[in-house]
Amino acid sequence: MTTLPAPRYLAARLMLLGTLAGACAAPVLADEPQQVGNPPLLRAAPPLLAHAGHAKPRLNLLAKPLTTELAPGVPREVYFDLAIRYVNGWIRNPSVEKPGEVKYDKVQLRSYVQGDGSKAKPLDPPTTWGTPGQTVYVAPQIEAYPGQTVRITLNNDLPRDPSCLPQGGSANTPHCFNGTNLHSHGLWVNPAGNSDNVLLSINPGVGFQYEYNIPPTHPAGTFWYHTHQHGSTALQVSSGMAGALIVRGTRPPTPNENGDLDTLLKPYGNTTFPERVMVFQQIQYACRFASGPLAGQIKTYGNDPLPGEKPNPKDQRYKCDDGDVGAITAYDQFGPGTWESSGRYTSINGVVLGTLGKAKVGTIERWRMIHGGVRDTISLQIRRRTPGAPLLTALSAAATDEYVNRYCTGPALDLPLVAADGLTMAKALYKKTAVFQPGYRWDALVSFPQAGDYCVINNTEVTATIDRAAPSARLLGIVQAEGDGPAIANPKQYVLQKLAEAAKVNMPADVRQTVANDVLNNLTLTKFVPHQTITDDEVTGTQTLAFNIDTSVPGSAFFQVDGRPYDGSRIDRVLQLGAVDEWTLTSHFVSHPFHIHVNPFQVVKIIDPNGNDVSLENAVDGKDAQYPGLKGVWKDTLWIKDLYPSEEAPTRKQGMYTIVVRTRYERYIGDFVLHCHILDHEDQGMMQNIRIALPDGLGGTSQGHH
Repeated sequence: MTTLPAPRYLAARLMLLGTLAGACAAPVLADEPQQVGNPPLLRAAPPLLAHAGHAKPRLNLLAKPLTTELAPGVPREVYFDLAIRYVNGWIRNPSVEKPGEVKYDKVQLRSYVQGDGSKAKPLDPPTTWGTPGQTVYVAPQIEAYPGQTVRITLNNDLPRDPSCLPQGGSANTPHCFNGTNLHSHGLWVNPAGNSDNVLLSINPGVGFQYEYNIPPTHPAGTFWYHTHQHGSTALQVSSGMAGALIVRGTRPPTPNENGDLDTLLKPYGNTTFPERVMVFQQIQYACRFASGPLAGQIKTYGNDPLPGEKPNPKDQRYKCDDGDVGAITAYDQFGPGTWESSGRYTSINGVVLGTLGKAKVGTIERWRMIHGGVRDTISLQIRRRTPGAPLLTALSAAATDEYVNRYCTGPALDLPLVAADGLTMAKALYKKTAVFQPGYRWDALVSFPQAGDYCVINNTEVTATIDRAAPSARLLGIVQAEGDGPAIANPKQYVLQKLAEAAKVNMPADVRQTVANDVLNNLTLTKFVPHQTITDDEVTGTQTLAFNIDTSVPGSAFFQVDGRPYDGSRIDRVLQLGAVDEWTLTSHFVSHPFHIHVNPFQVVKIIDPNGNDVSLENAVDGKDAQYPGLKGVWKDTLWIKDLYPSEEAPTRKQGMYTIVVRTRYERYIGDFVLHCHILDHEDQGMMQNIRIALPDGLGGTSQGHH
């Protein structure tokens, strides 16, 4: 059972923070919004340990293995030093701004920072703050290559946390907020030992070196890393503890083997393919009452009226007064509707309502986009802004809808999506709206057809969200496109022609024309797909899974998979190495993003309540805009949709979608997890332990050497 109040020691810490000097909301007058750049790269450190060998690659991955060198100047091993500490800074709060004013809230959050080579040591939170507009809460970007051994020393420098010690009670009650570990989301690596092991705890004052032996056939693509300690995952990821992990590809395709999309998108002549790496975050900090009848509760404009006024229960925007420090301290900051009602804004690489820099008309940019938030849907659109529109510094939160409706009125650009969850697709999906659920990644080839400013918008529809509540069309940022020539008349055909030109220059002679013809055919990318399609005759078994939230006990919620909450001592599924399963996924109460570690899966079909397969390319792109075209696509996270939050069987059946996927269990054995990627659901029990084991030679799995 889940209980939500903050522990007393956290409330005491909050009272201490409230006494720190300085105003929480600092007004700043500025002509331009804060700039959004790519995340800072995590710098490599000197090597500390000996080389570890690579295992033989599997055959179901289509990319050519690297047999000699990774790439010129790329070492076989790379070392990184990463620390977790409290970081003091500022986050823009448009919810309380007045026209012409930019206001920043003072916050103190747990963060990944570049390590300094020292051993882990508990550090007290800092007491000084920098300048508003300088602090950016996004983790540094990690880059790696197939065939490379990546070692990351993670030092937990957070203060000691009594709730990290065994205290009895349910493990599904959020706890150990200063304990941590590291998950390399989407990487195909060992789940055990000191690799992608999320079943260990790195407590305050403890350091640990992770070792990821990335196979030589590992797909190149956009992945990410984040904290994954059960009981504190949502709280820490919501603090900004999420970063991009890019696997760079250097393998061109051959007549017999597929290659990396990176080798097509290489500069040639005067043509370049710039990258934007964008981590979308929902940092839901709050300030709390330190004393009085509301002590420990979140301050909102509805529960803190001015003298002589009555509380306004409809205004639930989070409020920080002078002298307050925003923080993330408890799980009452999560739940359906809390993000929308809090007044907080989705940030891009830690910046709220920023300028994403300049672009050139006709230049094709690769946007690597990562939903690093906890629970809320992002529906990305790009529309041209009306010339002469007011600057964002003149925009108040209350006027956001009016601003978008009045000034962001150009037609939505086509977004050719070329990779899902880091894996290149056989054919690009052309979308006006790219729907991101928590954990999703999309790579898009974005080009601007004419000069001007473009609005980047979160235009989420009601049916795409966990609680079916539609937030306002929120502006995420502005891109400024520059160019002197006329507008590109046919942007889609222009992109195809440029990629065909790139193929004729960048591809080996024996596949050059094949790739050029493919991309001219509506951006077909079959020579860059990393996984073989799973055929019917490969399937050796089946699995079923159902998400549910049991609310039958008044005032309580039990977060379940297959009718049971998470139990760390229980192995829920034992799967056989080398087997191929077809999974049927459903949700019996609202919608949830399904995520499984280690091996990705291929979408077979997505059946709506009326029996229609909405994963087909030609499916009606209406209320299920996120699903058409996903048939055959490989992913590691997928939205399991249910229309009704009802325990009544007839209603439940009417609203239930049935998702069928297939996956191979390749290369790795060991214990890992699957879970809902609404991270407060995972922390409260919506997770299972999975074991992949060796076959025993008799049709089952081996349980030991006896």
